Amino acid sequence: MLTPERHQIILQLLKEKGIVKIQEIMELTNSSESTIRRDLSQLEEQKFLKRIHGGASRLQGKLQELSMIEKSSKNLQEKRMIAKYAASLVEEGDCIYLDAGSTVFEMIQYLPLKDLVVVTNGFMHLPGLISKGITTYILGGLAKSKTNAIIGRSALESLDLYRFDKCFMGVNGIHPQFGYTTPDQEEAMVKQKAISLSREAFVLADNTKFSEISFAKIADIHEATIITNELPDELENQYLNRTTIKVVTA
Repeated sequence: MLTPERHQIILQLLKEKGIVKIQEIMELTNSSESTIRRDLSQLEEQKFLKRIHGGASRLQGKLQELSMIEKSSKNLQEKRMIAKYAASLVEEGDCIYLDAGSTVFEMIQYLPLKDLVVVTNGFMHLPGLISKGITTYILGGLAKSKTNAIIGRSALESLDLYRFDKCFMGVNGIHPQFGYTTPDQEEAMVKQKAISLSREAFVLADNTKFSEISFAKIADIHEATIITNELPDELENQYLNRTTIKVVTA
């Protein structure tokens, strides 16, 4: 079977199923494992798919965005593991920025009860922060219902009032070449601004965010440390020497 024919079969399978295994493609195309792995690498380079352990998955749409409720229910165990480690980086006397991301939301339960100031654009974060007695400031601006985030010009102007020791960010996509991305340009601008005002920046993302590219760029890959639950071996070399990645295991 010719290479273009195999590629067409792979892309059709992904369109129908979302995820496809190497073994399945081998059987359908009567090809060797090395051939299929080479096909997947080529298609990933062309940005048609992303490789996962044992196969490939379909890339999400550039504008695809789940609601906060949908995000919160996905990969919850991994998010809490990442969030717990991220919270351990917060030190007494820190002024930190908490983005409106669902993994960042999970940090709140683990934050230390000590001298700490939090600024956030996530109005879903407020009950947890207030109940813990943490001094909290929320940005002004437009309340975006889908992600429970405060965005817009007023949010950017509010950010100018602060400087942070650390910021903690959620993203939709992480790519070695295209950096951190999210579907909403206005939300991206708020994230970008907070990173620029922070001494240290951390992106909290489970392994499904790697190789994804959304519509609006937040920052280059080197501008934040990534905290994740898993980094597949085939991706490790792509990020080597580009940024710091902390893989958290249970």
